[in-house]
Amino acid sequence: MRKIFLFIFLFCLYSGVANTPISPDTVTDETVISCGYETCPPTKPGMLNVHLVPHTHDDVGWLKTVDQYYYGSRSTIAKAGVQYILDSVVEELLQDESRRFIYVETAYFWKWWKEQSDFQKHKIRKLVRNGQLEFIGGAWSMNDEADTNYQSVIDQFTWGFRKLNDSFGRCGRPRIGWQIDPFGHSRETASIMARLGFDGLFLGRIDYQDKQNRFTQKRTEMLWQGSPHNLGLSADIFTGILYNTYSPPPGFCFDILCDDEPIIDDKNSFAYNLDSRVSKFLEYIHQQKISYTTNHLIVTMGDDFNYQNANVWFKNMDKLIRAINEMQINGSNVNLLYSTPSCYLKALFESNVTLSVKSDDFLPYASDPHSYWTGYFTSRPTIKYFERKGNNFLQVSKQLCAMTNIENVKLNSLKSAMGVMQHHDAITGTEKQQVAFDYARLLDNAISETEIVTGTALRKLIEKQQEAPKVTKQTFAIETCPLLNISQCEITDTYDSFVVTLYNPLSYPVTKNVRIPVPGSKPNYIILCPMGKEQVSQVVPVPEAVQNIPGRFSEAQFELVFRANNLPPLGFRSYYIYVSNNVSMNRSYMSHSLEEKKIKIGNPNRLSFMVNNDENTLILTINKTTQFHLNQNFYYYKGAVGNNEIFANRSSGAYIFRPNGSEPVGSAVKMTTYKGPLVDEIHQTFSDWVTQIIRVYKNEGHVEFNWIIGPIPIGDGIGKEIISRYTTTTVNSKHVFYTDSNGREMMERIRNYRPTWGLVLEEPIAGNYYPVTSKITIKDDLIQLSVLTDRAQGGSSLIDGQIELMIHRRLLHDDAFGVGEALNETAFGKGLVVRGTHYLTAGSVKNQNAYERLLAQQKLLDIWTFFTPTPSISFDEYKNTYNMEYSGLREALPQNVHILTLEPWRTGSILIRLEHIFEVNEDPVLSNPATVDLSKLFFPFNITSLRETNLGANLYVDELKRMQWKSESNSVYETRNNDFPGLFYSLPSISSITLQPMQIRTFIIEVQY
Repeated sequence: MRKIFLFIFLFCLYSGVANTPISPDTVTDETVISCGYETCPPTKPGMLNVHLVPHTHDDVGWLKTVDQYYYGSRSTIAKAGVQYILDSVVEELLQDESRRFIYVETAYFWKWWKEQSDFQKHKIRKLVRNGQLEFIGGAWSMNDEADTNYQSVIDQFTWGFRKLNDSFGRCGRPRIGWQIDPFGHSRETASIMARLGFDGLFLGRIDYQDKQNRFTQKRTEMLWQGSPHNLGLSADIFTGILYNTYSPPPGFCFDILCDDEPIIDDKNSFAYNLDSRVSKFLEYIHQQKISYTTNHLIVTMGDDFNYQNANVWFKNMDKLIRAINEMQINGSNVNLLYSTPSCYLKALFESNVTLSVKSDDFLPYASDPHSYWTGYFTSRPTIKYFERKGNNFLQVSKQLCAMTNIENVKLNSLKSAMGVMQHHDAITGTEKQQVAFDYARLLDNAISETEIVTGTALRKLIEKQQEAPKVTKQTFAIETCPLLNISQCEITDTYDSFVVTLYNPLSYPVTKNVRIPVPGSKPNYIILCPMGKEQVSQVVPVPEAVQNIPGRFSEAQFELVFRANNLPPLGFRSYYIYVSNNVSMNRSYMSHSLEEKKIKIGNPNRLSFMVNNDENTLILTINKTTQFHLNQNFYYYKGAVGNNEIFANRSSGAYIFRPNGSEPVGSAVKMTTYKGPLVDEIHQTFSDWVTQIIRVYKNEGHVEFNWIIGPIPIGDGIGKEIISRYTTTTVNSKHVFYTDSNGREMMERIRNYRPTWGLVLEEPIAGNYYPVTSKITIKDDLIQLSVLTDRAQGGSSLIDGQIELMIHRRLLHDDAFGVGEALNETAFGKGLVVRGTHYLTAGSVKNQNAYERLLAQQKLLDIWTFFTPTPSISFDEYKNTYNMEYSGLREALPQNVHILTLEPWRTGSILIRLEHIFEVNEDPVLSNPATVDLSKLFFPFNITSLRETNLGANLYVDELKRMQWKSESNSVYETRNNDFPGLFYSLPSISSITLQPMQIRTFIIEVQY
């Protein structure tokens, strides 16, 4: 009995140690465990070592929803159940310590992990410690690289890392990027992966011409320079191209989903096939060896949702390994072993390999001459917009929780939903329609749940200690209006008196032109600032096309416009708004509609333009000196239709953009003009399904093109892909244009050209399309013209002096790449209507970059609007009861520095990221290094100590040691490029942080509120 008790005691003690989270802020000497590269299996010198990598690729939604994939339901759509994969793999790993397996999608693993017993968790931790089960990538999902913004990518890696770190400590820390299925790869991804601390990155899909060229030249493994002009060596990363995307060798898929023959090694069996199977496998290996330079090969053994019965896989691989390795006795030089990408990388590193260098990106991606995967840059534009707003609200919520000392547990659902949205079949729009609905449901529910905690946090800042008798905490509501994009808000529809609280998530003051939908039956609105001063306002009609959007339920026929100047950084200002019967033209103004041939609008001292009604040409005048002749119009490409049986018969679909001619939308444009003290607008009608508002605010240096597209007509049987095209003769762009990489650095694009191989282009339109996450630019030596977007879209410059952006797609045929249905979105029984905005800027090359960089940031992290009904409280009563203005910063940061992340971490600590948002030489002033004094930064708390981590906040930078690779450029990889050593410091001894252009620095800070 005593022995049993002792065993139980020791087991519980050991389990308790294993359960101790080993994270950057809790590591002790007692918890340091030897794992990682030290657990890699030995290889054999002088032999061809074949690293078999058992893996599964588990899409976080695609043909089925996230839950349907996890639980294995709806098997008629796909026989896939992630819970069974993990159950089965763990049992097989426990049978043989030589077996290995990698897992990637933390969203699924965490869902499964929570269901495991403590005893099972103990066994799994042992598998992780000895390297049998290794986490690769480690983000919440395997993110897309074209449509995603860098902030959301970093967030979802941090969220995945946090779960792995809390569960497995250092042994659960991913060391390798694994982007095997995204449809093209951005350079910013390489930069992010390097700064996450990864030693290497593996890719599955690259352009078929690029792949063939690299295989021929043995340049399949390279040093990818993620930020050659800004961050330099610290953003370089080893990158390898997998030989067969991520699938097993042909004929060697041993999954229950596959039809390949198993290995039969019983010589007494009539079906014996071991010799022939070994011969075929070795033939494949020697063919692969031709394209690689060392005596190590990586072979992926798995595919989509494989290993639901892991025994089938491992039993056959065991036979294959045993049979081939036994041939070494007879002189064979092939050595098979179970391995992982990190162990393969370690072997390469020890081989002292010299790598080629790449400094561009892998976009766009084509899988054959007629299949350019550039349609998904725009597919499902509403879900792309919803994701962008989800990120906006998540950052606001994290900041408010951090400033009010509220634990971020309630933010977990939104973090998880946003992590799912980054998946390469979510934000891309390449999922089935029912899955798209589920993505929207997940994000909507998460936002609704987060609104509760955000309201609580904001209330703590708004409420004064004393409390007016008329207004109590129980009746004080803080709500959002998620449908402002279609000019709908229940509070402004319902109440004659309400408060609008504008929260600024940026680190410097921002001026916002606020638009609030209001009913047409109300005579006049008075807007009061916190000082009680009446604000200049204007009322503008909501266009009929917006009022008629299917699913819009609102009495609002007008929008109330006012300007909120210099909203405090990381803070808010409230405005009290009420209906008055006293009409005053000083308070509210709406012009009469005008129908003219030539219309002048704007501010002649800053930006104005004249529109020719007959030709829809615009003459922009900037600062009275520079003129641009510009034409803007809408066109549609006809989606190609084919049987998809040969390359030349590929249809345009969710993934593929393949146009078959183009047509303008409408022949004559009808225009109505509205002018006022704050904004001038031209409401345009191109057809009964395409309308637009051209808008110029008197205080801004850009033009808004607010478009409403849909329902796209399909009665003629033709699918249509809608573009907005901007053409000017002022800019001589000489075949060159620029697009952003995930919202950060700008990439040079040259029409009909790729930097790393001689391009043969069968699809001249689709093959010149690139993802535009935030901005597309054309310029010459003097003039620059840019269009900024409110969501990810595909764009190009197909003719010098021209920019086009695809804004909506409705297609009638599938492109045969797996989704199995046409991209034909409907809502409320009609074709989907999409409303969005382009922001056009133009001016001198020397001056434009700073304006555009700040504008892009202000649109990404827009002012968030909260509403509070005040039916029974006057302005004076409200002001006496509540704070109407607040800033979380003691002083604003310089405009080139942004607090990228501010979120509660653990009790008494906060995660903070500071970023320099300008590139080298982008601006003569703002591109200089910037220094921030942390001791004087925040108002709600004091920083007592801080420690710098890697970008993903799962390792201190002084503990980060990355592999130093030799390259053809003769530069050696630098372990770190930080001016801050990452040790523990107490303020005020270290309080100033310096940021170089494009640098992001991450800290865990201890605080006292």
